[in-house]
Amino acid sequence: MLDFFKFKKITKKIVKKELKILFAGTSATPFAKDSGTADVMASLPLALRNLGQDVRIILPYYQSIDKKYKLETEIKDLKVPTDSEKTPFLVCNVKKYSGEESVPAYFLENEEYYGKRANIHGYSDDQIRWALLCRGVLEFLKHSKWIPDIIVPCNWRTGLIPNYLRTTYKEDPVLSKIASAFSMHCILYQGMQDFKFLQESEKDSGHEPIPDFFNPRLEKLNWLLRGILYSDTMITVSPTHAQEIQTKEYGEGLENLFKEKRNRLFGILNGIDYSYYDPKTSPYVPVNYSSLMVEKKKENKVYLQKHFGLPENENIFLIGMVSRLSEEKGFDLLEKIITPLLKNLALQMVFVGDGEPRYKELIKKKAERYPKKIAYNFEFDTILPHLVFAGSDAFLMPSRSDACGLTQMQAARYGSIPIVRKIGGLADTVKDFLPEKNQGIGFVFEKYDASALLMTITKAYASFGFKDSWKRMIKRAMEKDFSWEKSAKEYLYVFRLTLKYHSS
Repeated sequence: MLDFFKFKKITKKIVKKELKILFAGTSATPFAKDSGTADVMASLPLALRNLGQDVRIILPYYQSIDKKYKLETEIKDLKVPTDSEKTPFLVCNVKKYSGEESVPAYFLENEEYYGKRANIHGYSDDQIRWALLCRGVLEFLKHSKWIPDIIVPCNWRTGLIPNYLRTTYKEDPVLSKIASAFSMHCILYQGMQDFKFLQESEKDSGHEPIPDFFNPRLEKLNWLLRGILYSDTMITVSPTHAQEIQTKEYGEGLENLFKEKRNRLFGILNGIDYSYYDPKTSPYVPVNYSSLMVEKKKENKVYLQKHFGLPENENIFLIGMVSRLSEEKGFDLLEKIITPLLKNLALQMVFVGDGEPRYKELIKKKAERYPKKIAYNFEFDTILPHLVFAGSDAFLMPSRSDACGLTQMQAARYGSIPIVRKIGGLADTVKDFLPEKNQGIGFVFEKYDASALLMTITKAYASFGFKDSWKRMIKRAMEKDFSWEKSAKEYLYVFRLTLKYHSS
């Protein structure tokens, strides 16, 4: 794998012109959000624009998108080929938003597949909806006055874009010149199927032609695999994760392909929006503060305790967790240790997030048994995480797997000390607390083991008692640079390298 010192040497040979970059995805904040990828589709393009690049995004026009965004029609009655004899085309409009809330944004409008759908995904015909998006993006570009140098398909649902570019449109005078950098945010999900349980004879090699939109075979394609095979470069969301996915343990069946293409695989850490996650100015924090006013954080802690009906005590160790409640996020480990944790340590825990019924029931029962120690909110809430970050002493994230993670960076920004497993982006962002060297911004364990998690939480609990060193750690965490600016520069290096690969 190439490192960024080599990037700089290589890219010096490339003319540093302004790049035209199009991000394609199924969601983007503030228009539609279903995951952290939507935040990346918003923040990264803005950061690249601040570096002088011409960046735009494209996504479907869902029913749920707020009508306050005034859109202009860019192209009307765009015919998107389906390769089906019965229904050879689906007709779309392309609309454009040029307001202040994002970089210029295009929307692919189709009443049947997007306009009538309240949710982003979860429909029986999702494979048609995403194929329409992939091919619709390219048909739009054939007719557009603005042509990107690079297209960045974000996640598996846009994985057919590089495939179409290298096959169906390989002779097209416009599209054949566009390079592709495939952005992978979670390789666990690769298509409509769980490929671990698919019969060998049904598995997708990635080399058969893409079937027509209405062919049942489309459901069994591995869209992530095809994005990897046909793109010029691949980018995942942390340097450590880029190494991990080349191993059998974390490669999800694609490790050999990642090894084979490792010179075109890059890991760039996600960033967070520092204007939105700023305890000094956030409207969602009861008492604003900064790294120079760490003592004010205690007032938010008392507010958080009051909000959740916990005993108000600024000296008790309070752990927050904003997460999907799933095994992937480490809840099977927490299930094994939560009882001894609550029995033996004078602490409080606040959980925010939805997830598997099994873990919701676990937290409910523990809250009934220990009402002064546990509180929760299982409903979706965009504001409450800010309060948890600002009010908690520590933030728990013991993930089984995590490509990058954003909440540990958001928590650190608010001075909530992360307790994490050394995996993916968690390993890249959280360095273990070394009090004798005045280093580290959190507590890290490596082995995916309940005892290791219990010992690490206990270590954090004990360290909390040393107020001066804890306060210094809060200050270091809050001053750590997790902004998009550094990551955007690294993306720009990769994009210039992508152009070089495409033209060679």
